[in-house]
Amino acid sequence: MKALRADLLDFTAEPAWGEEAMAGVRWRPDHWLLIGDDGRIAGAQPGSQPLPPGCAGEDHRGRLLLPGFIDTHVHSPQLEVIASYGTELLDWLDRYTFPSERIYADPAVAAAGAARFLDALLAHGTTSAVVFPTVHKVSAEALFAAAHARGMRLIAGKVLMDRHAPDGLLDDPADVAAAERDCVDLIQRWHGHGRCSYAVTVRFAPTSTPAQLAMAGALCQADASLYMQTHLAENRAEVEWVRQLFPDARSYLDVYQRQGLLHARSVLAHGIWLDDEDRARLGDSGAQIAFCPSSNLFLGSGLFDWAAARAAGVAVTPASDVGGGTSLAMPRTLADGYKVQALRGVRLNAFAALHAATRGAAGALGLVHELGHLGEGTCADVVLWDWAHGPVAGRRDAVARGDVPGLAAQDLHARLFAWMTLADERSVAATYVAGEKRHAR
Repeated sequence: MKALRADLLDFTAEPAWGEEAMAGVRWRPDHWLLIGDDGRIAGAQPGSQPLPPGCAGEDHRGRLLLPGFIDTHVHSPQLEVIASYGTELLDWLDRYTFPSERIYADPAVAAAGAARFLDALLAHGTTSAVVFPTVHKVSAEALFAAAHARGMRLIAGKVLMDRHAPDGLLDDPADVAAAERDCVDLIQRWHGHGRCSYAVTVRFAPTSTPAQLAMAGALCQADASLYMQTHLAENRAEVEWVRQLFPDARSYLDVYQRQGLLHARSVLAHGIWLDDEDRARLGDSGAQIAFCPSSNLFLGSGLFDWAAARAAGVAVTPASDVGGGTSLAMPRTLADGYKVQALRGVRLNAFAALHAATRGAAGALGLVHELGHLGEGTCADVVLWDWAHGPVAGRRDAVARGDVPGLAAQDLHARLFAWMTLADERSVAATYVAGEKRHAR
């Protein structure tokens, strides 16, 4: 057994939205988190109490210990195009994304890229992710293998595209069964293998023929344990394109629903340009929206209405969407989420934001028994963070703690909100996956 001593923060329930009350917040300053030899959390106790016999302790007093973040929408091959200049979604795909993804047909490139991507996630404080590789089967194989080697919870699948993309990135539209065989083989090899799960992965409606969409829906209907991931209503030009390609559909969402792609394990990225009927259907289905604020701001896509989604009973989970997003660090994503909601006239508090990126995401993925909080029996996917990095954040944290003469101490929410706004990967001291240290600064 091992133990980590730090300030423990996690959630037992969803905190109130727009308030700063502590309901649902589990705050245990200066506690030991006990981790069994099986890599699962065995409990917690005050730091002043002696550890059980034979327990090896790591003393990190003065640091913050959180569950590992869960990124519900991110592209493993797009580290190459992060921070690319000057375009909206559709041109951005053609100019930057597709050329980068095409090189992942090379097994060596795919293997190196998977390792680089997953190690970067861990270094940024993310321990679980829902990931798009590329259309190439080998890219999905490499990603699953690298995640399994690290013990990470990964949800991914070979990307499906058979039209409106360059050569080298297309499944054969005349042979839908070939892409299906690739998916079935990957499902048999990786779905439920270790902590890997398969997601039927439709790039977005414009890049799949109706026949391929129907095949994807049939895979979902044949096995209810499969996830499904795609993009939805990210950009106004994209929405108009979908309307032209699918004139019989009521909406962009309806394209997916007609093909059996809307269900409780569906993860739909963005969902900015939706109407009330779409949100009602999402709520009824149990599907979630992966909210990608950094990407939405960077590409000028729009301002997601989180409050409207919540009112319709839609689960919302934060996501980096790298490379459209500009950082894998979830605190930066959450800080941008606060700004997006502020532009819509509402305030996202730190408790609600952090819950959404941990226990909330785990619940939406049906994995709350395994991850997303510090409860007994869950995998010890945890991250040690510095409360402050650098003189600016250090001074702000000193104010929150009450260590600046003449300024009153602030409450936990104020301190945590300042941390969420100012933290990034430089604040990560160590990352543990199932109790094993996988990254250390």
